[in-house]
Amino acid sequence: MERVVLVDEADVARGSEEKLAAHRAGLLHRAFSIFVFDGAGRLLLQRRADGKYHSAGQWSNTCCGHPRPAEPLEAAARRRLQEEMGLACALRPLGTYRYQARLDGGLSENEIDHLLVGEFEGRPSPDPREASAWRWVAPGALRREVEHDPLRFTVWLRGCLGRVLASLPAPPRPRPAAPPFRP
Repeated sequence: MERVVLVDEADVARGSEEKLAAHRAGLLHRAFSIFVFDGAGRLLLQRRADGKYHSAGQWSNTCCGHPRPAEPLEAAARRRLQEEMGLACALRPLGTYRYQARLDGGLSENEIDHLLVGEFEGRPSPDPREASAWRWVAPGALRREVEHDPLRFTVWLRGCLGRVLASLPAPPRPRPAAPPFRP
């Protein structure tokens, strides 16, 4: 039985609860969302498997999850990234995103979500019980997709995408071509 860490508004641990029970009761708990980019600045998205207990079939960030009681957040993030997407990369924190949302099936999210960013080149190897599809997408294209059809995307992705993208370094601007040399 998977348990989540219950927290107060300052993200101080206050106990634990079974994961599904915490989502049924809307209890505030700790979570993380991972955003992995490639060298071209594209974000790796996953389509949540149809068997997930909430938000099934929606597109989401690379990976998300909950640390277990007494599990360091960074260790939990690395564990879930490997379990869900079959990849490993260095992760750096971007801060937290506090949100509440009603989900399908009478469930709710009430989380302090730790945002983490990494870079990876290659093909992920997702667990089909976790992700039914994946794709790389440019940030601008993703913003347009979310604006056009928001319900195709998870509530937490829609809520924190702007913050994540704003924290990334600006892509290098192409340098203008030098004028031709004229003696």
